[in-house]
Amino acid sequence: MAKLNVNPTRMELTRLKGKLKTAQRGHKLLKDKRDELMKQFLDTVREVRTLRAQVEEQLMKVHSSFTVAAALMSDEALEQALLYPKQSVELEMGFKNIMSVNVPVYTFHTKTQSDSDIYPYGFTGTSGELDMAVDALGKVFQDMLKLAEIEKTAQMLAEEIEKTRRRVNALEYVVIPNTQETIKYINMKLDENDRSTTTRLMKVKDMLLKEALEEQRMRDEAVMQRFQAQN
Repeated sequence: MAKLNVNPTRMELTRLKGKLKTAQRGHKLLKDKRDELMKQFLDTVREVRTLRAQVEEQLMKVHSSFTVAAALMSDEALEQALLYPKQSVELEMGFKNIMSVNVPVYTFHTKTQSDSDIYPYGFTGTSGELDMAVDALGKVFQDMLKLAEIEKTAQMLAEEIEKTRRRVNALEYVVIPNTQETIKYINMKLDENDRSTTTRLMKVKDMLLKEALEEQRMRDEAVMQRFQAQN
């Protein structure tokens, strides 16, 4: 531990005691924040794992359906069927606050609410497998968007946890110990100054007492001499 470079005065001691009290209060608040962030982060990570497994399973089904559709249809017919999309999507991004961290919230809206608008082709020249693939892809889109949202949330929480951890460590291992060491040093210097002052005062008192005794002795001798001279 290293003490701070300050003047050992009572005013500085009062200031450092206030600083120490603030640092200790801030340290406690930051530790509580770090612990709550860790709880939120772990809950988010568990949600990410569950949703990722669901999305990957759904995407495998979509891939399988597209593979079968591609086997049943020619490349030109498949490309022509999916060339011009019929449905359009608008994506909105908002924010919500988690322990002073603004994490994203994604919401999307389709142009129309009709389920049939997801198919950009007629049903006469396409296979049923392509219908199943497009339908499955439309359903997994919401889960993919939710997965992106909570993965970004987990990333931002992890960054905030790291920043909070560094602040906690700085207060716990640097600011608070150094301030306590400096307060101890100032107390020692002030006590030393008090002892030095007391010693000086005692010496001055002894000197004044000796001078007073010497003056009294001289006056007594003078009185005795005058008494003897008169007799």
